[in-house]
Amino acid sequence: MNIAVVMGGYSDESVISIRSGQLILNNLDRTKYTPYEVHILPEGWNVVIDNEKTAIDKSDFSFTKDSKKITFDVVVNTIHGTPGEDGHMQAYWELLNLPYTGCGFYQSALTFNKRDTLSVLSKFNIPRAKSIYLTKGDVITSQEIVDTLGLPFMVKPNQSGSSLGVSKVNDISELDKALEFAFAQDSDILIESYLKGTEVSVGVLNYKDKTTVLGLTEIVSHNDFFDYEAKYLGKSEEITPARLDEATEQRVRETAAKAYEALGMSGFSRTDFIVMDGEPHFIEINTNPGLSPQSIFPQQAQHAGIAMSDLFDNEIKLALNRKRLLK
Repeated sequence: MNIAVVMGGYSDESVISIRSGQLILNNLDRTKYTPYEVHILPEGWNVVIDNEKTAIDKSDFSFTKDSKKITFDVVVNTIHGTPGEDGHMQAYWELLNLPYTGCGFYQSALTFNKRDTLSVLSKFNIPRAKSIYLTKGDVITSQEIVDTLGLPFMVKPNQSGSSLGVSKVNDISELDKALEFAFAQDSDILIESYLKGTEVSVGVLNYKDKTTVLGLTEIVSHNDFFDYEAKYLGKSEEITPARLDEATEQRVRETAAKAYEALGMSGFSRTDFIVMDGEPHFIEINTNPGLSPQSIFPQQAQHAGIAMSDLFDNEIKLALNRKRLLK
């Protein structure tokens, strides 16, 4: 099968996505698949072969090389952020009847929107922080925020990843800078009460037709919280498995699986929680988790003793089965 390994995107996360794409290319079984490196970037959509770019035909997501038209059987999607994690590319591939990995376009759009995700999960009694939602231009006083959420609190873009635009406000004098930082990423933001506890990141996927918790990783940030530096520049410790007692670990596993199913997920995901007094509080879910060698999801797969090549085989099978079900 011809496999398009699609990476990049239009956000600041594109560099991380390209690293993830390289891990996929290195782990696809070449006896089963012919993988192609596909970059979706603001400057163009291209297949990259031996460092040479060939443009993708957007009418059918194919390309022509040496007068030969090449089409894809399956897309393996590892774009972080827009347009590959917010439903845009998924809807496009669906219109082309082209199978793709990960969740569907609706679930992608839903989970990329933090406010809407929290709204859905509130119906399933999954604990979370208190929050205030603001659109650029809304007027709210700092006292209203403190009265509702207390101090400290978190300010974050509604639609963004990799902790871009996220700040922790310890003193009200820091609010204006935090708002400016978040609004630079998105015109809608969330202000949330600060949850003090143990941060864990949980890999969940549909593996062999069953919702499977891949593993739990404890995050110990050297910074004030798990920000971009902590995630990608070595300013944190990632401990797999997380140092939780058996009862708490089981509660986290059950809550992560419940959230995955409540949101109608399929494919890879990574859900972040803060565990306070033994209770996991939902932070966010990533439907295209990082897959570079340093990323959490591959660490959890290694600890679980599951080869990444097996996980990608499973993803491709799910994509093909979904296409059959839609016919």
